[in-house]
Amino acid sequence: QVQLVESGGGSVQPGGSLRLSCAFSGFTLDDYAIGWFRQVPGKEREGVSCIESSDGSTHYSDSVKGRFTISSDNAKNTLYLQTNSLKPEDTAVYYCNARSGLLYYWGQGTQVTVSS
Repeated sequence: QVQLVESGGGSVQPGGSLRLSCAFSGFTLDDYAIGWFRQVPGKEREGVSCIESSDGSTHYSDSVKGRFTISSDNAKNTLYLQTNSLKPEDTAVYYCNARSGLLYYWGQGTQVTVSS
């Protein structure tokens, strides 16, 4: 059974940093791509960053490129998203996602609020 549990969200001032974590179980990164999405009320969920299962390559949306870093610790079955230089427009619920073909799995989300 695939499970994803996010943590690490919170409230920070603009320019601050947070490290989001996603503890996962029920699959391996050899078979599933894994990544982060975010969503604000009234808007569609958008992809932020991911690690491909095929070659381990990483991808970032243009809005976070150069500020966010995705990584995984396979020994701990944990995915991370280091978020730096946070902006108010980064405020959202951040979701961990695992996908394999047409199968998508989601965590419950963690709130990130960037405000002065």
